[in-house]
Amino acid sequence: MYEGFYGFRERAFRKTPDPRFLFLSEAYEEALEQLLFAVEEMELALLTGEVGSGKTLLTRALVDKVGDRHEVGMVLNPRLSPRQFLAVAAAELGVAQPKFHASDLHAQIHDRLLELDDQGRAALLIIDEAHLIPEKATFEEIRLLTNFQLDDRNLISVLLCGQPELRERLRHKTYRALTQRIGAQFHLEALAAEDVPRYLAHRVQVAGGPALLFEPAAARRLHEASGGVPRVINQLATQSLIEGMARGSTRIGAAEVDAICEGQDFLDSLPRRADVAAFPAARR
Repeated sequence: MYEGFYGFRERAFRKTPDPRFLFLSEAYEEALEQLLFAVEEMELALLTGEVGSGKTLLTRALVDKVGDRHEVGMVLNPRLSPRQFLAVAAAELGVAQPKFHASDLHAQIHDRLLELDDQGRAALLIIDEAHLIPEKATFEEIRLLTNFQLDDRNLISVLLCGQPELRERLRHKTYRALTQRIGAQFHLEALAAEDVPRYLAHRVQVAGGPALLFEPAAARRLHEASGGVPRVINQLATQSLIEGMARGSTRIGAAEVDAICEGQDFLDSLPRRADVAAFPAARR
């Protein structure tokens, strides 16, 4: 592939959520700070963004930041009944043999959280793709998890991560008991045009590639063609590198990007931007 031609140690635009490649634009840095605040305060947090906006990558960076101070559990497929959700959450948090009945699972999770607290550690449960949770009753189980606390501190922090429709769903009054507990929230927007050159340079640098590989005109075209969505930028940047290698180009310019975009409208494949209104400001 292009790695040898351009001198990369590894691929710069892979789809895997490797925290090393997280580009901390002003917005992404603020999002990470909000999430860290929620975890430190042991609160419920909400992170939303369109498909491909970098939500999963941001949660992996969060896990790296909290380190061994927390027992981290991750629910990656939340299409679960309330009891199934509790069983998965229990196993992710370190319960060796989760029981069958919900009442027993509650007791096991509570005991595990107390055990962690005795060790001077806390628990963080990340629920990815939370917009796919099928039942209100499962959200109620999430709310009940936040009831596990001592007199002076909570025992678990929960992060709900999903697409904008998760926000729309949580606005319904039936979820008020849950949303009133949200201590921090953030919605990830697409990258602005001025962020794209630095985004490309960061990923190239982490992968060991040459400086200034993408010309400013190429970055502008990549932003235009992708709508600023990081996942789409990654796809187009990879194809541009392959095109550049085929042409023998030492740098990627507008011509390489135009060549791979010709006859294709990548914006047709993007989700339409939801009108996302902010929740009340997080407590600081």
